[in-house]
Amino acid sequence: MTQKTNVNMVVIGLLAAMFIGALDVTIIATATPHIIADLYGESLFSWVFAVYTLTTCVAVPIFGKLADLFGRKAVLAVGIGLFVLGSILYGAAQSMTELIWFRALQGIGAGALAPVCFTIIGDLFSGKQRGKMMGVFSSVWSVAGLLGPLIGGYFVDQVSWRWIFYINVPIGAAALLLVTIFLHQPIERRAKKIDYLGACTFTVSFSALLYALLLSGGSDHSWDSPLILGLFAVSAVFFLLFLWIEKRVEEPMMPLSIFRIRVLNVTNVSGFLTFSITTGLTIYAPIWIQSVLGHSATSSGLIVMPMSLAWPLASNIVGRLMYQMGVKASIVFGSSLVVAGSICLAALQMNSPYFYWIGILVVIGLGMGFVATPSTVVVQSAVGWEKRGVVNASSMLLRSMGQTIGIAVFGTIYNQQVTMLGSKSELAAGMHSVFLLMCAIAFANLLAVQLLPKHRELMAQQ
Repeated sequence: MTQKTNVNMVVIGLLAAMFIGALDVTIIATATPHIIADLYGESLFSWVFAVYTLTTCVAVPIFGKLADLFGRKAVLAVGIGLFVLGSILYGAAQSMTELIWFRALQGIGAGALAPVCFTIIGDLFSGKQRGKMMGVFSSVWSVAGLLGPLIGGYFVDQVSWRWIFYINVPIGAAALLLVTIFLHQPIERRAKKIDYLGACTFTVSFSALLYALLLSGGSDHSWDSPLILGLFAVSAVFFLLFLWIEKRVEEPMMPLSIFRIRVLNVTNVSGFLTFSITTGLTIYAPIWIQSVLGHSATSSGLIVMPMSLAWPLASNIVGRLMYQMGVKASIVFGSSLVVAGSICLAALQMNSPYFYWIGILVVIGLGMGFVATPSTVVVQSAVGWEKRGVVNASSMLLRSMGQTIGIAVFGTIYNQQVTMLGSKSELAAGMHSVFLLMCAIAFANLLAVQLLPKHRELMAQQ
């Protein structure tokens, strides 16, 4: 007799799993000075962030495929286990080298959290309910963004910076228990063929690409340095080899057939473009507030909060209305809001007041909510159960790549105009160039989403 899934308990477990991943990203900044002071690793500390990004991006599509092969529960359990183990080791690290290795392990586990959680939601819900749940899950990042600095500040000041990682253990254990006990999905009993060669070539290709992007951007190495060019060459060769393998293996890690689905291609391009804008804003908005307007570090750090609040608000609204408005209309409307906010961003003057920034970030946050949630829902609906993990992972990979490439490109443009002792006007000019590029990207995204099928065609795919 097949056991019935307790949907409410599973959703709570998934929210807990998503929360520890989101909280970890927002909480670590509060501990940075104390970690550097304790472990004497200022020169290596940037790699704590870089290695997490690298391992997470590489792990996302691999876990997505494994979820399709072996079932969501087993793969999510492995991901949570690795994330919690990495958190324990990270908190106990005695040197910066250990810290970086344990952060890499934690990043591998994080690669399973969001894509597999969203895949399970796609399995459990359909139609309007799926849209509503995506809105709820988007709120996790907002809650984590608000609680992260508060929780991190308390542990750093009152206990130890190590406890900002140990806090993941009870939450992760609760998530693991809830999903393991209450999620029941049928698994096809047949021999599974794992695409080891595809996974290896993909890992080498994207690791080389991400490493090159993390090293470049005008900070450590120029784009035309032998090291960066060599890494790009390695990435290209192994990517071509990956494509050659995927065309020939029986059970490819990433079936190339999914890229013949127009909805997937358009939403992936849109995710790549829009997430580069939001990541750039989280970096350059605080710099402008502190360096150009002369506000405090606290005030500059809080400036991205309006976007963090507006995004999940819009996600919840569009999750309930997207089928009445039309899926394509929802995404186009959101993309138009991002364009409007980006135009205002490009029009910023040095004397533009603080509240002007709040308005820009609210508009862009609302736009992103209207773009991201319907995009996730329609992608999940475009394929069957057996490919849902892969398409979810491909969407998240493209969003992560947009963030990484965006940071590198924006950094290059900014650093070309700003010297080591840049004046206020020089800093503003450097950031204005970045904002103009963001505006161009927003327009490119608006054009891209026009290629989505009409609402009636999308509904026929559901």
